[in-house]
Amino acid sequence: MKFSKSIFYLLSVFFVISTKAQINVSDSTKFEKQFVITKNDGSEYIGEILNDDGREVLIQTSLLGKIYIPKSDIKSIVIVKNEKDLIFGEYNASGPFTTRYAFTTNSLPIVKGENYSMANLYGPEVHFAISNNLNIGVMSTWIASPLVLAVKYSFKNKESKINFSAGTLIGTTGYLNSFKGYGGLHWLGMTLGDRKNNISFSGGYAYFQSGNTIDINEPGIYYNKQPNYTSKQKPLTNGPIFSVAGICKVGAKVSFIFDSMLGLFNQESVETEYREITPSAFNGSIYINQTFEYKVTKSNYLATALFIMPGMRFQSNDKKAFQVCLAGVSVFGKSNTSFPFPMCSWFRKF
Repeated sequence: MKFSKSIFYLLSVFFVISTKAQINVSDSTKFEKQFVITKNDGSEYIGEILNDDGREVLIQTSLLGKIYIPKSDIKSIVIVKNEKDLIFGEYNASGPFTTRYAFTTNSLPIVKGENYSMANLYGPEVHFAISNNLNIGVMSTWIASPLVLAVKYSFKNKESKINFSAGTLIGTTGYLNSFKGYGGLHWLGMTLGDRKNNISFSGGYAYFQSGNTIDINEPGIYYNKQPNYTSKQKPLTNGPIFSVAGICKVGAKVSFIFDSMLGLFNQESVETEYREITPSAFNGSIYINQTFEYKVTKSNYLATALFIMPGMRFQSNDKKAFQVCLAGVSVFGKSNTSFPFPMCSWFRKF
């Protein structure tokens, strides 16, 4: 009950922040003929260019009025193509990594020609836009094993803020286990909102086979003898998986990220029970052997894995971003366990 209340509280906070961000966006700077002038020292000015005589630029800003800026001090001049890129009076373009949370993705597509790479503490990723609807990526660790192929097709909807997608992850354990292990995740997703503020719901089916073998007792009842051992491949871990994730602007260049996954996986358990029937003893000069019994049973049970990851994304422009997340993983089944899973990620557009 306490855990359910915590999830409800986190989602409630996310919706409140998202609503507030949407209101602030609507009050942003006037959009007509807006330009972003970035100086060599990193300062930005947003407004309408009134005059450019080749030596200096005269810009009309909403906060400071008219400002003359020498051309030698200007690093770049960018036209604001979308009013939504003006947030809290500052400029911030979307970038291709707005399709990504921490682990999961939303249903918004990477626009063709806008590819991105992602490096985190555990390994690199690279994702390409084959078209405006189809994205393909490769994920791995820093030792290049395992390897995962990611494919996502987005059903783009320009008239509505509701988007749908279908995706798949197909992976192999790679050279670490002579390519014997494999796994996959296939899902459908729905995203409500735009690239700055959205929430996504997805559900699918996951499976994993490590390719390792184990020695186990064969099920049965063994009277006065040891159980039979057999070497077999570890059973397939599989089951449905669900996710709720979202992002919302809390500043011009800062966003709150929330990611989560819930998996319900089938697990196999083999248990051996030993029972002594009669102990060994001497009856006069006669030795009576011990009698005993081994009972080996196999059963299936449901293991629940829960992953929750809130974090912050710092995006200075549409070409790069940095993200830090604090995560926790809990597994409930035959035995319960929990452990932290922090993550730092660097995004780059190319």
